[in-house]
Amino acid sequence: MTYEATVEFKFDATYTHDYSRGFGSTIGDDDFLPEEHYLITAPAADLNCKQYFKLFEKFMLCVGMCPSSIRSGAMSLVFNDYVNEKDQRKVCKEYELTMDEDLRDKFKEWQEAEAEFDAKVKGMENVEALYWKNKYIAELSEQGKLEEWVERDEEVKRLQEEIETARKFADSANGVV
Repeated sequence: MTYEATVEFKFDATYTHDYSRGFGSTIGDDDFLPEEHYLITAPAADLNCKQYFKLFEKFMLCVGMCPSSIRSGAMSLVFNDYVNEKDQRKVCKEYELTMDEDLRDKFKEWQEAEAEFDAKVKGMENVEALYWKNKYIAELSEQGKLEEWVERDEEVKRLQEEIETARKFADSANGVV
């Protein structure tokens, strides 16, 4: 036995010009078609739920509905007071959505993940800095300039110590005045 089924969406509209409104009644007549007929048919034997919605979306577009209004209408089937919250959460999980009442918890999770990421990055920066310093030292060694760099590095350290000593002296002098 074979099973055949079709689904049809049909739209018929007519516009009749109204001459009784007087002067100016013809303004806007060019915006209307005197007659419109839409017939959308599809084989229904093997359509799943999403395909039915897609078909109905095409029909609604044909009759002049705005795409955002269509999406809003579809979402209102799930997110309204008459649908069980468990079913709403199932849809949220399927489409990776967050319900308003869960935003505070999501934000806390995000903050914790961000802090963990920052800690890892900081650790990686130290490792990366050490890697590039070692790479630079190896290049200087190959070029025979390592001793010159070490002398400069020791000079920089000596200057940093002198600056720190001067700061401590200035701080103690400020307390004396």
